[in-house]
Amino acid sequence: FSGVPSFIKDNTDLAGLPTQQGTASFVGKPKPTDGDVARSMRAQGFIMLGKTRLSEFGFSGAAEYVEDDPVRNPWHLDHTSGASSAGAAALVAAGVVPIAHANDGGGSIRIPAAVTGLVGFKPSRGRHPDETFSQRMPIPIVSQSVVSRSVRDTSTFLTAFEAGHRPVGVPPIGPVAPAPARRLRIGLVEESPAGGPTDAATLAVLRATAERLSSLGHEVVPVPAPVPPTFRQDFIAYWALLALSTSSSGRSLFGPGFDPDLLDPFTVGLARLARRNLPRIPVHLARLARVRLRFDAAFGDVDVFLNPVVAHETPEVGYLDADLPFETHLERVSTWVTFTPLQNIAGSPAVSLPTGQAPDGMPIGVHFSARRGQDRLLLELASEYEAAHPFARIWA
Repeated sequence: FSGVPSFIKDNTDLAGLPTQQGTASFVGKPKPTDGDVARSMRAQGFIMLGKTRLSEFGFSGAAEYVEDDPVRNPWHLDHTSGASSAGAAALVAAGVVPIAHANDGGGSIRIPAAVTGLVGFKPSRGRHPDETFSQRMPIPIVSQSVVSRSVRDTSTFLTAFEAGHRPVGVPPIGPVAPAPARRLRIGLVEESPAGGPTDAATLAVLRATAERLSSLGHEVVPVPAPVPPTFRQDFIAYWALLALSTSSSGRSLFGPGFDPDLLDPFTVGLARLARRNLPRIPVHLARLARVRLRFDAAFGDVDVFLNPVVAHETPEVGYLDADLPFETHLERVSTWVTFTPLQNIAGSPAVSLPTGQAPDGMPIGVHFSARRGQDRLLLELASEYEAAHPFARIWA
């Protein structure tokens, strides 16, 4: 990637710039050194142009702010670019740069990629060093990667990243072939028990993708979602616990200028929810830990799960506005973002591919996931699919 321009997401340190975390609750000071991700990207030859925007601390599914402009979707400016890696996705989709850093704690790579027509790959846990904010989590859920316009660029990034960091607990990705060495058994999941119903446009793209995979020789079979009925409740409780930890520790994390009164209503609402729910947190964490331990076994004789990235078409700006009442915001985001958090808890790889479009032309992404450590298998399947069915572009 020598000489390739790129950006770092603004929850990750880049020397000379503050790490603002998408919030107005403090004013960050320039960082004296690069974080692990920025250091690795520079080692690969990237020229870092600056930082990209995210929702406040990455909690919401859209980068919208109380007193600032939202991050809009370059496919149609009335629509959101998702979150939390919203700025990265908008810049890559618009053609400003070909690839940009993104990270993912519940879908924050895959959701923006899905709604902006990009490839968004979340690697297995252990494939990269954790940034400082991830190291404090009771269950590690954040993965570092990129959004790009091609499977080739994403594969190249992930394999090059390994030159400077030995994976822990998972095999190296190594060379990625143009297709899997064998035909795969792919489990098709159309609905999530953890969210709302999948809408017609999303289902149509999902089923068309399944048919194309069948035409490539893979066996696609309907399977139940590998999600326990308590998962939505448990993940929301954990999500809220992270918000409570962030807000209550703000001064030690971000300096004495941190002002909790300047947090947006969604962060405040999550923190209040966690405070009310504190006696039950051990139960939620224990159930999530069981999901993490049992996810690989849920595949059975299936190699890959295929499902939507989000449950319905890309919402317009304002649907997840920062000023919404907390209960409305939580219901909307947790109903829309229902398929992606499972892989964060499990630590398994997953990728969003822009395999279709809604009737209004907006991209729709489809989600592939595999057992932990099988990143190469997913990349090879994605490469085969892209070669057979190239992705739509804004300028096409």
